[in-house]
Amino acid sequence: MRTYCTVLVSLLTLSTVFAQKSYYGTEEKWPEQDTARKVYTVKGERHGISYFKKHTFKDVQYQMGSTLTFDTYHAPDVMYGWCRKWAEQYPNLVDLYEVAKSYEGRPILQLTLTNKKTGKHTDKPAAYFEGGRHSGEVTSSEAVLWLAKHLLDNYGKDASITKLLDTKTIYLRPENNPDGATMYLYTAQRNRSSLRPNDNDRDGLMDEDSEDDLDGDGVIYQIRKKATTKADLEKADYVIDPKDKSGRLMKRVQAGRGTHLVYTEGIDNDGDGKYNEDGIGGLDNHRNYPENWRPDQGGDFTGRGYTQGGASEYPLSEPETRATYVWLMGHPNITVVNSMDTSVPMHLRPPSTSASAESMFPADEAIYKRMDSLGLSFTGYPWAGDVYEVYNTRNKVNRLTGDPSKPQPLFGHGPDFGYFQYGAVWYGDELWNNGAMKDYDGDGDRDEYDALMWDDEANGKRGFKLWSKMTHPQLGEVEIGGFNPKFFSQNGPAWILENWISKQSKFNLAMAKELPQIDLTDVTVKALADNEYEVKATWTNSGKLPVALEQAKRVKMVQEDRVTLDIDKELLKGFNEAKVIITQPALFDKTIFAGYTNVGEKKEATFRVKLNQPGRVKAKVKLLSTRGGYKEKEITIGK
Repeated sequence: MRTYCTVLVSLLTLSTVFAQKSYYGTEEKWPEQDTARKVYTVKGERHGISYFKKHTFKDVQYQMGSTLTFDTYHAPDVMYGWCRKWAEQYPNLVDLYEVAKSYEGRPILQLTLTNKKTGKHTDKPAAYFEGGRHSGEVTSSEAVLWLAKHLLDNYGKDASITKLLDTKTIYLRPENNPDGATMYLYTAQRNRSSLRPNDNDRDGLMDEDSEDDLDGDGVIYQIRKKATTKADLEKADYVIDPKDKSGRLMKRVQAGRGTHLVYTEGIDNDGDGKYNEDGIGGLDNHRNYPENWRPDQGGDFTGRGYTQGGASEYPLSEPETRATYVWLMGHPNITVVNSMDTSVPMHLRPPSTSASAESMFPADEAIYKRMDSLGLSFTGYPWAGDVYEVYNTRNKVNRLTGDPSKPQPLFGHGPDFGYFQYGAVWYGDELWNNGAMKDYDGDGDRDEYDALMWDDEANGKRGFKLWSKMTHPQLGEVEIGGFNPKFFSQNGPAWILENWISKQSKFNLAMAKELPQIDLTDVTVKALADNEYEVKATWTNSGKLPVALEQAKRVKMVQEDRVTLDIDKELLKGFNEAKVIITQPALFDKTIFAGYTNVGEKKEATFRVKLNQPGRVKAKVKLLSTRGGYKEKEITIGK
């Protein structure tokens, strides 16, 4: 009996080990969920503090309500709550699953949207949209959530959306970095991406000088100090902007030409003369991809090369980036991707290290340019184009030096991986515009002055905190104030949120509607002499994108379209004596490889089958396209 019990316990243990863990189970209680705790803690061993006072913001919803509206931002738990609800409410359209754990161990959840009755999600052309890669750029997550709701609300009502989910797959990941987004929405703290400790200032210490909420209002504003000493005047690099007669706006100038010094709110925690230069984490998940990755080492040994800040020790070192990479490599049916950020605003795409004409196939570049125009037709953003040239020269003159802007490389960037290694149409769109809605002063540029004027005119002056005097423990007499960094500069006021995310999401939806689509238009069976039959399959690509970009062919992300004829294997045994012989193709491999089907192109494949037995034989014609989808049709051969 004891032996039996031991075996039973062992079997139960093994079944637990090998069973897939459900996210519906009891999860660890995180600091944001523990309402009794007044401080928010972050994991990891660092030389600075790992706990911060909790704050809640009026622009954020922290508890899931009965309806989902987009006049507020949503904490990650609320987003996940809606994902769970949709999975329960629409079981035939929605799958919800955990793709990975974040650095701190939070689940990274993802939705698959498709009509399960019309086929498996991996058998359909697909698009993938994600947000939240950068901690504070929470607008991007809201765009993914909005798109999910829009698709589910309109399935069965809107013919184009119904067709989309019947024939395609949409993968949605609202929070690629739940650690950073949660810290951002529950404390005054900010960071770039991962919360993993990092030595940003290269002094041998990790995260020892974070920002400090000196006035306790939950927001890290700016500190301005009037330069009075000779040392301060030599460093002073700000003046009160002469365009703003109220004296609120600070304008950056070259060091030594200013009247003020400006810092982010906080103190010099490590006593090195710098303020808030080494806060929580600091690595950048959007510099951590393997395509043209460069190390984060503060410069190369010659001083004449390139390195990349925020890139970490090696490509895909961060679990959040690795989760995207590994999952995508296992889902090559995806043609369109948008991994969104804030806040330029711009439809941002590859290349990031060279001009488009230098490194893109002309056919692929033409597709991207068409998508640029498509995006602008929905959003009206002022820019669309590549990172290297268009992004870096969008302001024709450097505002600080007056020199003409020049193209600059960005290494390890997601869109570059997306095109050059994954062979997809991959955007890294930037939502929101820092409040600079129009050119108030007519100088041809939209800058902080324009944002301040819009805040006065349309936002009830809520985006800018008036300067107030305070005594800083190290700097002495200073003023604290400036733009709200969370819900004005980096993300818009909540009341205008849906206007931005709906337009962006409609562009994403429009790209998804252009996915390639292989249609098996006809299959015929024709009797020939000597009990031989011809089976002909005809198909076309009815989508607006080819089944493979030229780059996807080069890097072998996409196999050729191919056709097979499946017949009961028992009937095929016996070589020349088999009951059924596929005589054409004559090769041992009876697969017909048909190249890549372009937009509107019609193709056909022909098999010949000899029956060495009386009666009929059932078979399946299977058309397989990596990104165009999978189709099959059952036929009968014989009399």
